[in-house]
Amino acid sequence: MTFLSRHAGLIALATVLALTGCTAPGSNVSGPQGTTDQQKVNSDLTWEEAKTATQEMELEIVDLIPAELVINVDQHTKGVLLSCDNTSHSWTGATTVTLTPGTDIESIVKDIEAHYREAGTEISVDRDVDGNYRIQLLPPVPGENYIIAKDVEDDHLRIASGSECFTLPEGVYPGGEF
Repeated sequence: MTFLSRHAGLIALATVLALTGCTAPGSNVSGPQGTTDQQKVNSDLTWEEAKTATQEMELEIVDLIPAELVINVDQHTKGVLLSCDNTSHSWTGATTVTLTPGTDIESIVKDIEAHYREAGTEISVDRDVDGNYRIQLLPPVPGENYIIAKDVEDDHLRIASGSECFTLPEGVYPGGEF
């Protein structure tokens, strides 16, 4: 398996964050419907809190999948930081759910989509390069997002995540795993 196919979800998340991520406080950003809104970095949020909140949301998404279809949940213990702008970052991670063989993953993704649409969450929908149905949840918190789609392996669902933008304490190097 090639690097690109193994890391397609993380690459997709990095691309999405680059296109929709955080911006400097006070800057104007064109929103998904062409509106302009202010995005602010949460200067009180630590990377640990951002990671915890993001991983909790990943598990909230997993809980929407019928338990009888779930064989295993692999929530990655470490992620990386991506830049939101020159001074802030987003914690990015992923959870992979192994489903029973033959599970209709597209219907699972559509059920998750329906749940969050009903809750009023902004959602973007498309198909990945393999034609798999994919959704991106865009909660109202700037920078936070979740991409949910079939993983590269059969019978696997991947939830790629990005946290709310935050500022690292002075002297903390943003490279490596977090």
